[in-house]
Amino acid sequence: MAVEKSYYMTQEGKEKLENELEYLKTERRQEVVERIKIARGFGDLSENSEYDAAKDEQAFVESRIVQVENMIRNAVIIENDTQNSNEVALGKSVTFQELPDGDEETYTIVGSAEADPFEGKISNDSPIAKSLLGCEIGQEVTVPTPAGDMNVKIISVD
Repeated sequence: MAVEKSYYMTQEGKEKLENELEYLKTERRQEVVERIKIARGFGDLSENSEYDAAKDEQAFVESRIVQVENMIRNAVIIENDTQNSNEVALGKSVTFQELPDGDEETYTIVGSAEADPFEGKISNDSPIAKSLLGCEIGQEVTVPTPAGDMNVKIISVD
């Protein structure tokens, strides 16, 4: 029997997935079924590109439903660790300063299911997060990147 992967996420991230699942099951599925009905009306299915596209979209929607259901079923809600507020942990925001030039960056470390770098949320599986997890304010850390190692100093943890 295969071991199910755990998906670390905040309560907010789980609620977003539940909303997406509801949308996919109630609205998106119906839209695709309508497209298939309309495409069938165009005649011969063997040469009907609209029908093929609608069926491909249906397969995508159904696979996304299965994926989201699996993520929700195996969700592990991140609880903020109140025992050590100075330590970088899952669900916390960390501000660090690149050394030696001093550029500051702030990221919230979340599970891969809700990572969105454009919103400042990075996956706990990313090289930056892996390097920072468990470190404390004031600590200097080396982060491996494709362009070479980057040295940072942790400024704050929220």
